[in-house]
Amino acid sequence: MRAVLQRVSRAKVSVNGETVGEIGKGILVLLGIASVDTEKDAIYLLEKTLNVRIFEDASEKMNLSLLDIKGELLVVSQFTLYGDTRKGRRPSFIEAAPPEKANSLYELFVSEARRQIKTVQTGRFQAMMDVELVNDGPVTILLDDKKLF
Repeated sequence: MRAVLQRVSRAKVSVNGETVGEIGKGILVLLGIASVDTEKDAIYLLEKTLNVRIFEDASEKMNLSLLDIKGELLVVSQFTLYGDTRKGRRPSFIEAAPPEKANSLYELFVSEARRQIKTVQTGRFQAMMDVELVNDGPVTILLDDKKLF
């Protein structure tokens, strides 16, 4: 499982011109799920996401987590995080989970997040989405459950 975390002052996701998820200060998560991922991987990545210290404290040091600031979370499924371009020019998505499995783990990630923080918004699984964000910093963090980076 992979995630791109973007610290945002605001973000929203739309489908066919309709806003389906929108947050203020918090984290936009682009979430990719591999065919080998498990529920344990989803929980691990969620805990990392909620606890990574990427928000500034009073001394302007990145020392606070999303939980600390009571921030908001926008989770968008993005299978293209498993696009492999090492061979040829067209990405291969062979490592990405099939839709049924990916949706199940995506929903687990979201439901567990909702247990821990007040505002959790989502995109729409398997839809063509427009994602808008104001990246605060900019701060962008890459997470991988296999600790590849």
